[in-house]
Amino acid sequence: MIHRSPLPDVDIPTTTLPDYVLARAAELGDKPALIDGTSGRTLTYAALAGGVRALAGGLVARGFVPGDVLALLSPNIPEYAIVFHGVAYAGGAITTINPTYTEREIHHQLVDAGAKILVTVAPFFEAARKAAEGTGIGPDDIYVIGDVEGGQPFSALLGAPLAEQVPVDPESTVVLPYSSGTTGLSKGVMLSHRNLVANIAQVLGPAEMREDETLVAVLPFFHIYGMQVLMNCGLRAGATVVTLPRFDLEQFLSVHQEYGVTRSFVAPPIVVALAKHPLVDKFDMSKLEQVFSGAAPLSAELAVEAGARLGCEVVQGYGMTELSPVSHLTPVGMFKPGSAGITAPNTEMRIVDPASGEDLGVGADGEIWVRGPQVMKGYLNNPQATALTLDEDGWLHTGDIGHVDEDHHIFVVDRLKELIKYKGFQVPPAELEALLLTHPAVADAAVVGLDDEEAGEIPVAYVVLKAGQDVSAEEIQEFVAGQVAHYKQIRRLHFIDAVPKSASGKILRRILKEQAKG
Repeated sequence: MIHRSPLPDVDIPTTTLPDYVLARAAELGDKPALIDGTSGRTLTYAALAGGVRALAGGLVARGFVPGDVLALLSPNIPEYAIVFHGVAYAGGAITTINPTYTEREIHHQLVDAGAKILVTVAPFFEAARKAAEGTGIGPDDIYVIGDVEGGQPFSALLGAPLAEQVPVDPESTVVLPYSSGTTGLSKGVMLSHRNLVANIAQVLGPAEMREDETLVAVLPFFHIYGMQVLMNCGLRAGATVVTLPRFDLEQFLSVHQEYGVTRSFVAPPIVVALAKHPLVDKFDMSKLEQVFSGAAPLSAELAVEAGARLGCEVVQGYGMTELSPVSHLTPVGMFKPGSAGITAPNTEMRIVDPASGEDLGVGADGEIWVRGPQVMKGYLNNPQATALTLDEDGWLHTGDIGHVDEDHHIFVVDRLKELIKYKGFQVPPAELEALLLTHPAVADAAVVGLDDEEAGEIPVAYVVLKAGQDVSAEEIQEFVAGQVAHYKQIRRLHFIDAVPKSASGKILRRILKEQAKG
């Protein structure tokens, strides 16, 4: 059976992302759109819109045409929105890169996305320059926000402001975030103007986000959650978004107190801190109306504990990069402990038995399938992976297991997919296993995610050594750490005699997880 949203459909205009998000920029004028939480530097709505048009003008003058891709490697700063929407206004697509990536990981994304220009910040310039070697980006194609020797200033990319959006089909790709999807290595997710506009409209109604609100953006804008729910929804609502480049609990709490943050979008590890850390009691959080958790499952107990301490609702939603990202959310006043909310407007869901393919009813656990205007176009350069995730009828197979109750609330209980969620970040086991196998002492390897109270899950490796090799677990962990982002690092490593596998050679991660539980 198809489970439809109990919420009424919302209107989804046929327009481009910048025109939709910044529709009221002129009206809001001098109101702060984004504030740098570390320095207080403020970007007004008028300045934001002006910067977007100037960047678009500079890109067009440089020969940037619809279909071209610009890569952005940066932490959360106010200029992020200028670059993001400036590229879209020029008719191009933007691929957002995790600034903690290694040069190898950055290089892969630049090549796969076909980026022609790279914008970064001073602290990451050297890594960006090295990562760009051997890609379609030359030394003169790298622009830097901030002062750095040898780098072209971002201001050099600005030009005469464009009066209007470069004409594009709303179905054209506007952003290429990278996701591991339901399994495997990182892939570019093709999201269109329509996908993102639709999802903003689907979120803003039930979330009741207001113009008089102040939001804190510590979740990264390169990640679809921060990009859409924080940056784009916040700007469309006319709210003020306070950016933080990374999570530091004291700074995070200080921003709440200084700016009177009304709504805090977080991942479960931050909820743990809000519920348990003594530092929370030293700050005034009285303006906080709601904490919204996403990116990984949040337990009912933790939500209730944090909510009682903060004096506000601590709710959660559900989605994935391939869903732009929201398919389920908790409207104001509809909190239910352990629930990831109800299906978003204009969205359909099925709960499907993974073994039989049959639809399941209320209360039965099965794979969550989603269909709606927020569903991605597909994976870039990867029709095979697209076909495995998105069927011919438009249903996206999430790889997550859950059930829906009689009140339309979804409860996510497990995952079919092998992805590990470390503090809300995706860690594909296949990538770490491939890397482990390049170590000269390793004969075979398997990586699984094991439960961890603080991180949600941690990557744990099981390694078979080649005969006669004498190497420590720490040495292998350091070997991996030197080649991947911090969140992908192997937190524990065990030596075993053989990796359990099926007759077809597939790693039986379930067995390793059961053994770890004792």
